Amino acid sequence: MAEAGKKAVVLLSGGLDSATTLAIALREGYDCYPLSVDYGQRHAAELEAARRVARALGARAPKTVKLDLTTFGGSALTDASLPVPEAPGEGIPVTYVPARNTILLALGLAYAEVLGAQDLFIGANAIDYSGYPDCRPQYLQAFEALANLATKAAVEGRRLTLHAPLVHLSKAEIIRRGTALGVDYALTVSCYQASPEGLACGRCDACRLRRGGFEAAGLPDPTHYQPQPG
Repeated sequence: MAEAGKKAVVLLSGGLDSATTLAIALREGYDCYPLSVDYGQRHAAELEAARRVARALGARAPKTVKLDLTTFGGSALTDASLPVPEAPGEGIPVTYVPARNTILLALGLAYAEVLGAQDLFIGANAIDYSGYPDCRPQYLQAFEALANLATKAAVEGRRLTLHAPLVHLSKAEIIRRGTALGVDYALTVSCYQASPEGLACGRCDACRLRRGGFEAAGLPDPTHYQPQPG
């Protein structure tokens, strides 16, 4: 458990994993400062989901940083000309956003230093995931080392700890953990191509992983899906 009132920045996308991470940080006693990033992703539904999740869990409203990764593109999530794949493929999928977690963690690190927080949480997972290289434990360890070389706070003795409580959990284990902590997954949006209302496509990689997690957990899937053709 954290010391009473100990501050932590929690990256909150509005998806299943980040919602569970926020619930864990709150349960551990941290004074949580959620941080969301509007980086030009295909839909804003997940940002509204982040606000719903924070409200439901009794946390502060997320601070939202706006930046434009569509300037670079290179991902189906930041370049509308690249379709989101709807069938499993080989290798790292085109939904990988170049350097996304490095950018998000750097923003979280800056916010933590301003707040005087020494803890930063991310919902990265390296078990049931799409193979993104910036979700691996080795990467997270390396970023924590970088953070403690790069900041005035760390140089003055206030070292940062990067927490990734889901990194070694299956999607089913994550769902069971979050359910026990009171997360309402109906409030979350994980789909890569959700409708403006937050309805999931049911076909993309994120939807497949999410649906499989609920099936493996033996729990009903509360996801709101778009009407399926046929």
